[in-house]
Amino acid sequence: MPTSLLKTGIIGTVIAAICCFTPILVVLLGTIGLASLVGYLDYILLPLLGIFICITLYALILRFKS
Repeated sequence: MPTSLLKTGIIGTVIAAICCFTPILVVLLGTIGLASLVGYLDYILLPLLGIFICITLYALILRFKS
């Protein structure tokens, strides 16, 4: 279980970090006509990044305990 949890945490953290720090979603949303949602991305992506970082840390703690 800690291995799959660790993979989930790392993959989620990388995807959320890429979306937070690069304009990938801004360009994508602008292309498909949903540019008005760009202002709300920080309300979703930053907590999501924090959640995935916590999942990763929890999985690492479980891995080092066993």
